[in-house]
Amino acid sequence: MAEPFQFDLVSPERLIFSEPVAQVVVPGADGQFTVLKGHAPLMTTLRPGVVEVTQEGGAQRRIFVRGGFADTNPDGLTILAEQAIPLEELDAAMLAQEVKNAEEDLADAAEGAAKDAAAHRLQQLREVQSALEPR
Repeated sequence: MAEPFQFDLVSPERLIFSEPVAQVVVPGADGQFTVLKGHAPLMTTLRPGVVEVTQEGGAQRRIFVRGGFADTNPDGLTILAEQAIPLEELDAAMLAQEVKNAEEDLADAAEGAAKDAAAHRLQQLREVQSALEPR
């Protein structure tokens, strides 16, 4: 088993995760990368996707992130996410209804800022929905 290192994942709403882990797969802007203890220093932006955490005992956690930054160094990894939701907290049926409502809002929106906001909300919901799909 890999030597543990500190991993912290923070969203504007709350601290999502903070504990020693064995490895983390991060959806970086230029592609996924895996972080282990001793990783070279790296700071990158994130694309929407799933952070896959392997805890010390081998348990897996999956957390959807939408945007943000990852900062890694030999001792740890910190992710500051624009939005972060543990996948076990998502309800697929509720999310499907939210997507449907957002599609209707977009169709009803006037041009300009209202339409842009509705399109952005729909895009965010679809990103979360795609994270729930089986790999």
